[in-house]
Amino acid sequence: MKVEHHENISATNPHAINFQLIGNEYQHWKIDLDGDIAWLGLGVDENATLMDGYQLKLNSYDLGVDIELHDAVSRLRFEHPEVKCVILHSLNDKVFCAGANIKMLGLSDHAHKVNFCKFTNETRNAIENATCESEQIYICAVKGSCAGGGYEMALACDQIFMVDDGNSSVSLPELPLLAVLPGTGGLTRIVDKRFVRRDRADFFCTLEEGIRGKKAVEWGLVDEVSPASSFTDDIRQRAKDIAAENQKIVSSSGVLLKPLTRNFSANGVIYDDLEIKINRSTQCAEFLITSSLQPVPKTLTDIEDLGCDFWPLALARQLDDAILHMRFNEKEIGTWVFKTQGDASYILATEKLLKDYEKHWFIKETSLMIERTFKRLDVTARSLITVIEPGSCFAGFLAELIFVADQSYMLLGQFEFSEKADATITLTDFNFGPCKMVNGITRLESRFFGQNLKLDAIKENCYTPLKASEAEILELVTFIPDDIDWEDELRMTIESRVGFSPDALSGMEANLRFVGPETIESKIFSRLSAWQNWIFQRPNAVGDKGALVLYGTGERAQFKKERV
Repeated sequence: MKVEHHENISATNPHAINFQLIGNEYQHWKIDLDGDIAWLGLGVDENATLMDGYQLKLNSYDLGVDIELHDAVSRLRFEHPEVKCVILHSLNDKVFCAGANIKMLGLSDHAHKVNFCKFTNETRNAIENATCESEQIYICAVKGSCAGGGYEMALACDQIFMVDDGNSSVSLPELPLLAVLPGTGGLTRIVDKRFVRRDRADFFCTLEEGIRGKKAVEWGLVDEVSPASSFTDDIRQRAKDIAAENQKIVSSSGVLLKPLTRNFSANGVIYDDLEIKINRSTQCAEFLITSSLQPVPKTLTDIEDLGCDFWPLALARQLDDAILHMRFNEKEIGTWVFKTQGDASYILATEKLLKDYEKHWFIKETSLMIERTFKRLDVTARSLITVIEPGSCFAGFLAELIFVADQSYMLLGQFEFSEKADATITLTDFNFGPCKMVNGITRLESRFFGQNLKLDAIKENCYTPLKASEAEILELVTFIPDDIDWEDELRMTIESRVGFSPDALSGMEANLRFVGPETIESKIFSRLSAWQNWIFQRPNAVGDKGALVLYGTGERAQFKKERV
């Protein structure tokens, strides 16, 4: 059986992209396990493309290749926690990876190019996160040409080793060849992660043919080179050394990531614990998260028995899949509204398990999955609104949805003729530490940046259910309408978003969401994404005579010379 990326997952879009792999084989990647070492090999099937009109020559990739890489990184973390070192390598002796397929980019519309770059960025960040947090240390073995996105894939690894054969090289040729930027963090990582000197980085990024051998080591572009005769043995020994030094303790076997249960309709998706309803007239989607009806596990053994059905992990996987589906397949649905319903005490009880067993590998991976999912929300180009009503369960990590939002609304009191108690918000330790944004601080720290006294006041109210008036005093929500104004205020807010430029909204929201410090992640998603988004629309790249359009035709690009 072969993996498929297309499935009839949308009644309105028969070509919708599926981020959940169907089948039990990858088309482009191969995982070989050797005790506590995994070999993750890229061998692209050039005819197995996500869309028509191109071939994936020279181990180049499209979104389908990266969906498989995303899946492989996740499965190694959950299904093979015994792995301590992952060797990223090529199954093609002549080329490591030529990067993103240029023909594919030339045929793709602007939205797909930008979303593609964002997803590949998130996948590279997941590799770094696995190295840092899961103690699955990625190293890269480069044999052959390693260009553009291929080198950016290598840059996501902790160490890069290259064969010294006179042919193998690393390069970032996007600027001279395509008139665009390296789209997956290359510019940021060579200076911020590998500490390549700025003048050398400038020269390197304007050089089509790249840099080989000892010069690549001298400049810091790779860590080591070794001769072809011993390269594989050298890599294997380095991986063994890394694994031997790794103090990671795994006390149980891995957890199988079973396929999600999903039911697609023309205007929504239903998962086990999440339902999305789409209103196409207002270009709005409602995400309703429901707390589980399962009994709360009592012991670590109970949690292990549940495996991927452990509710916090199950919900994180559902929400992650839903975000990707909506990003790529529902691009005109510009506003997402988040609601919850259920028992807040269930959220707090399951979260207590995350804290009590935080050092256990599976619990740690579950918390990291929650963090990555909320990060994916943070960097999504949609207006995010959270609605807190009676019957909601915004407690603990689900309360992060309030601080993810661009605006939040909490009902003051009750709805007329309703017997449900007033809505409440309950914050926990989870909101003050484990769940960081891409800027390296929590959402509450971002919300109250430079206002430590307000943060201290909120901490004093941890584990206390807060009603609307209390939440407003602590500045945890944007507005607290009563039931008379409730529907009108929400309606006007949602309808107003439709009247604004989607481009301007995306720019405004992205600028406002990430205050304070910059990290490699935040630079990639804010600075790089903004510039690449702009460059992808410029005639020098995508015009009739642009470099991206003419690449491979033999005709030279004709650049408009003004510097803007």
